[in-house]
Amino acid sequence: MKMMDIVPKEAVVARLDSADRDSVVGELVDALISAGAVDKKLRDDLITKALERERRGSTGFGKGVAVPHIKHDKVSKMSAAIGVSEAGVDFNALDKQPVYSFILLLSPAARPDEHLQAMEIIFKNLSQDTFRRFLRQSSSVEDVMTLLADADNQQLTA
Repeated sequence: MKMMDIVPKEAVVARLDSADRDSVVGELVDALISAGAVDKKLRDDLITKALERERRGSTGFGKGVAVPHIKHDKVSKMSAAIGVSEAGVDFNALDKQPVYSFILLLSPAARPDEHLQAMEIIFKNLSQDTFRRFLRQSSSVEDVMTLLADADNQQLTA
């Protein structure tokens, strides 16, 4: 599995408008709806489930990154939205620092192995300083898509 397989170009928000956790989740769910990755009828339920997950434990794992994720019975295809915040957002991250880069993953509930595989590829990339730095510096959809293609082709160097 590759990042380009799960992130539709239309679900990349290079400049998030949101200034708080709940709004970021909503904006990223909306991006996936606009990209046609998920039915708009699921919007409120997806946001609710993502925020319930955040209340159980933040998906802001530190180093300026958060990976909110949702498994849902009515999601038929694995997909992810990427958002970048110039100002940073308090996402209750483990290191108590603002989050600048977000990857929201939606997974079919019936395919937990695919969910784990997607999380593995996301975290593999986010664990690299170069990937995190370039993602945070991305100012356009094209910048993000180029980064994902480079990551998928293992063209990033530490």
